[in-house]
Amino acid sequence: MKILKSVDWQLLCPALVLTAIGLLSIYSSSVSRGNFLDFKKQFVYFAVSLLFFFLILRIDLRFLKINSYFVLAVYLIFLVLLVGLFFIAPLTRGIRGWYKLGPVSFDPEPLAAVSLIILLSKYFSFRHTEIKSAKPILASAVYALAPFLLIFFQPDFGSAVCFGAIWFGIIIFSGTRLKQLLIIFLILVLLAGFSWQFLLKDYQKVRVLSFLNPDFDPKGASWSVNQSRIAIGSAGFWGKGLTKGPQTQYGFLTEPKTDFIFSAWIEETGFLGALALFGALFFLFRQIIGLAFLQKSNFSRLFAAGFAFFFLTQATINIAMCLGLLPVIGIPLPLVSYGGNQLLAFYIGLGILNSLELRG
Repeated sequence: MKILKSVDWQLLCPALVLTAIGLLSIYSSSVSRGNFLDFKKQFVYFAVSLLFFFLILRIDLRFLKINSYFVLAVYLIFLVLLVGLFFIAPLTRGIRGWYKLGPVSFDPEPLAAVSLIILLSKYFSFRHTEIKSAKPILASAVYALAPFLLIFFQPDFGSAVCFGAIWFGIIIFSGTRLKQLLIIFLILVLLAGFSWQFLLKDYQKVRVLSFLNPDFDPKGASWSVNQSRIAIGSAGFWGKGLTKGPQTQYGFLTEPKTDFIFSAWIEETGFLGALALFGALFFLFRQIIGLAFLQKSNFSRLFAAGFAFFFLTQATINIAMCLGLLPVIGIPLPLVSYGGNQLLAFYIGLGILNSLELRG
């Protein structure tokens, strides 16, 4: 088929490997519970996401470079959806992050992140000569700050961090001077201190304290991280075998399909499974960031950079959480963790990248 010849297989193949790993792990963690609904839903989400990838690949997206009204309209639609969460979304595990549509939940955050990448790429693609001044940087910060705050106050600190990473990544590739980057970093440090003192909820502070001291609350806040370490540390070379990991199958490992799917996968597949997972993550990131250096169009280059930082931030934080190197802040492992909206957002992003690469 003609459409298959248009696919950047170095971009799609590692994504498919990561999704396959996620499906296998979700299936495995469903066995002991005897409930395969999440696995079936994730498989459907994958099929829909892949369909969107190929549909987007057929569209000439170069109009995004010049159509400011369309790009801004999409961004504003997702801002409205984020605002609506505070009034319509049910409270789930202390967060208003999902719209309930019958048996399906809709989380606008991942797609809002893609819309922000498009907006910032469009914004900076025509301002490369102005980037040495503070004005465009401050203006772009407003675009990123709006969704950041709306998500932060849900409260979902983990997802909010990703929006900051997107902005920072695009800033770096837009040609910002080192002095400006240092000032931005200093401001971010000051904001972190302010957030700890005045904005973070008590349970969020407890997560940080349990990260700094794993014995702080071993049967409470530190439980998940400690069980995650046990799962990873006991895996060995071959792992326990799919459907046979005691931490995963007996419920010691919390959220084995989402936050701690990395731990569940490593426990049951060992070093070889880790090699496959890290290999797929590395090759996908290398391909995305490679496009940021190879693309001639400023818009395409900046979109690739923003998407690369979005992907890298989620993957790094999730794995670091599972290893106990960072506090648990509820970040999924991209293309692996259970969640249809995350999966859809990443395949849409990959489709946009492939389309822009194809047409320049």
